Amino acid sequence: MTANDFPSNAGTVIVGAGIVGSSLVGELAERGRDDILLIDKGPLSDPGGSTGHASNFIFPVEHSKDMTRLTADSRDIYREFGVFTNSGGIEVARTEERMEELKRRVVSAKAFGEEAELLTPAEVEELVPYVNTEIIKGGFYSKGAGTCDPLRAADLYRQNAEEKGALRTAPNTEVLDLHVEDGTIQAVETDRGTVEADEVVVAAGLWSPKIADMAGVDIPLTPAVHQMVSVGPIERFEEGEGEINYPVVRDMDTQMYERQHGNDLEVGSYEHRPILWDVDDVPSIEESPLSPTQPPLTEDAFEDSMAHALEIVPDILDDPDAGIRHSIDGLLSVTPDGHPLLGPIPEVDGLWSCAAIWIKEAPAIAREVSKWMTKGHPDIDIVAHDHVARFDEYGETREFVKSRAHEGFQKIYGIVHPREQWESIRPLRTSAFYHHQRDLDAEFFEAGGWERPRWYESNADLVEQYADEIDDLRRPNEWDNRWWSEIILAEHLHLRDNVGMIGDTGFGIFDIVGSDAMENMQRLCVAEMDVDIGESAYTPVLAPNAGFVSDLTVARLGRNHYRVITGGAHAGQDKTWFTKHLEGDAELIGRSSELCTLGVWGPNAQELMDDVAEEEMSTDTFDFADMKEITVGPVTAKAFRISYVGEYGWELYAPMDRGQKLWETIYEAGREYDIRPIGTGVYGETGRMEKGYRLMGAELDIEYDPAEAGLDFHGVKDADFIGKDAYAEALDEENTATLCTLSVADHAPDGGQPRFMTGGEPILDDEGNVLVDADGRRSYVTSAGTGPSVGKHLLLAYLPPEHATEGERLWAEYFGQQYPVDVEVVGHGGVFDPDGDRLFRNQY
Repeated sequence: MTANDFPSNAGTVIVGAGIVGSSLVGELAERGRDDILLIDKGPLSDPGGSTGHASNFIFPVEHSKDMTRLTADSRDIYREFGVFTNSGGIEVARTEERMEELKRRVVSAKAFGEEAELLTPAEVEELVPYVNTEIIKGGFYSKGAGTCDPLRAADLYRQNAEEKGALRTAPNTEVLDLHVEDGTIQAVETDRGTVEADEVVVAAGLWSPKIADMAGVDIPLTPAVHQMVSVGPIERFEEGEGEINYPVVRDMDTQMYERQHGNDLEVGSYEHRPILWDVDDVPSIEESPLSPTQPPLTEDAFEDSMAHALEIVPDILDDPDAGIRHSIDGLLSVTPDGHPLLGPIPEVDGLWSCAAIWIKEAPAIAREVSKWMTKGHPDIDIVAHDHVARFDEYGETREFVKSRAHEGFQKIYGIVHPREQWESIRPLRTSAFYHHQRDLDAEFFEAGGWERPRWYESNADLVEQYADEIDDLRRPNEWDNRWWSEIILAEHLHLRDNVGMIGDTGFGIFDIVGSDAMENMQRLCVAEMDVDIGESAYTPVLAPNAGFVSDLTVARLGRNHYRVITGGAHAGQDKTWFTKHLEGDAELIGRSSELCTLGVWGPNAQELMDDVAEEEMSTDTFDFADMKEITVGPVTAKAFRISYVGEYGWELYAPMDRGQKLWETIYEAGREYDIRPIGTGVYGETGRMEKGYRLMGAELDIEYDPAEAGLDFHGVKDADFIGKDAYAEALDEENTATLCTLSVADHAPDGGQPRFMTGGEPILDDEGNVLVDADGRRSYVTSAGTGPSVGKHLLLAYLPPEHATEGERLWAEYFGQQYPVDVEVVGHGGVFDPDGDRLFRNQY
């Protein structure tokens, strides 16, 4: 394309022609987009981003179903293009702690469908003879690992789109501005002209924040250095054919890798101190000897890494004929939580993010984003990566991004516990109850930027009080016990026996108002929304395929006024979904920072609330799921009779500036009933698991429908709603899988220390095979948590119909050991108070 034929308009403009942007071009063209313009300020086929300097190896196994699948799908795409070499990969362990982590990785591989096994040092040496096996304990062998050529794949993606007549490319073209009017993207201004566009995708890698800023929005990532040197020529490698003949080696305890690249050995490191850049400091192409993302090696930062490389592959690096032939501080994108930034940008219609993506998962992510753009939803649940929506109202400042990126960089090859908490930039968001909770020695966990007590050390005396009930449920293993406390079990039992107060429960809250509010809520929710004022409904929100977009509660506060209550960590995604789908006279108003929530539950909750409220709080006047205004001392609050712990009580919503007084009033009055503050360890885990309540992002995602999840009790309403046809079809058909509650029958089947699963473990049959349903979905533990009231450790998992039978004996694998588990409940319902007598008090 010459300067004279730069287009004046395009349907879709993609900014960034690395593997991400080029993959998206090809995938969009495959799905019918036929007017795409691809812009990059660099040349093709290597425009100067991280695609051109990455080491290009693919290790498919992660402790995440979605990321493992996306990486595996990307590997398959690279293979189809003929640019993948299946070399295998080995992660070696220098410590016993790492060997335990490698056992966990084998379990994740089994759960998510990848071939993997543990190796002895001798077996490692058989596959990679140049590894110094005297300093390792063993290894994790990923048979499906290998290397790819992303530059060639990007060429082929663009070529395919061009052959379809769907693509025009504009290399060596710099974006100067994004034009936005009335909250909608209009055009992209470049140094070659301005192109009007219906939609724009920012896929510019580490330059993405700079591009987004032109539209007045944030893409929260920062450039960070990954150091790499290439040593050669290596005599051993000259005997082989092709680019790689040995497995890629990851020396996990030193956060390094070593991999053959032709006659050279590439040595890469994440061990060095975090070196973060400002995007404005990244040099131009003209100023860069190699490329903008390949500044010179910071040699002092690489000293320890080189020493560790000499330890692990001494025969290679001590070769007197070899030397460092290439060395860089390779720049890549790091986000505040380590996840990609995908999806529609909430503030600007038609503007999308497809950023912070690694080469190993780029093609599959581009495929899912292209589905999102063309049919309204992806097929793989990538909600955890939903752009800045997950940092809604708190996580987009430069200090936050840099601090979390600094901390997260050190976790890239780290051993990260499933419950591990971030330490930097805390506390950031605190509720009106925070100081009271801190005075009671709360152990805070973070959700959506908010500080939420997980348990209270001030309740340690309850452990002795309930010792007989919890003795068999204590967790002697340090890993199982990490980021956990037996105080949670005692708090749970106290709540079941007396009354507890839980605040703040971690909600995201927003209102939908306007004359078309009801019609919009009907269209967006499965449940009937034309309810009486003061009534509410618990409802799924579905994609067109009937997969879950969200799972939330809606109360009708007025004829044209609905209040949506959702999980705090999911609030941004829900706000984005609702905002993008509202039509006519309907407006979304955020309330999360305006309102605090205090839960009061337990057998004595009604007596306590009768004491403090001016209104009568009995079942005669307060139906389940009703929301009414009440007065508690000097505080006016909305009382919502609902429960996520399966006990009678209320959620109380009050203005944040009066929350402190609300806490004090209830806490003082509650002394008569031995009230205790209770943490979210009960609310979000033990109470939830006993009742079998589902969690968005765990049990509920876009790959399962409400019938499979046991949430089909709404039936099919007359009003039309998104996903209705697929939902109705799912209700008529037999489930391919059904969500079940299981319990661990024996925590130490071979003797030794009892173990307690944390989630993600595969479910096996008697022959040790992972259960797989007719749609190819594997059974694994979606949530795990102890049920103190029933004396069992409980698991949730989707099971194929032939195994979804109460009393069925199955197995779950945890750290290489198989544990017997029994099916307790099939579908909706809990192992505790299954008829809801305590919750409803025989009201229904």
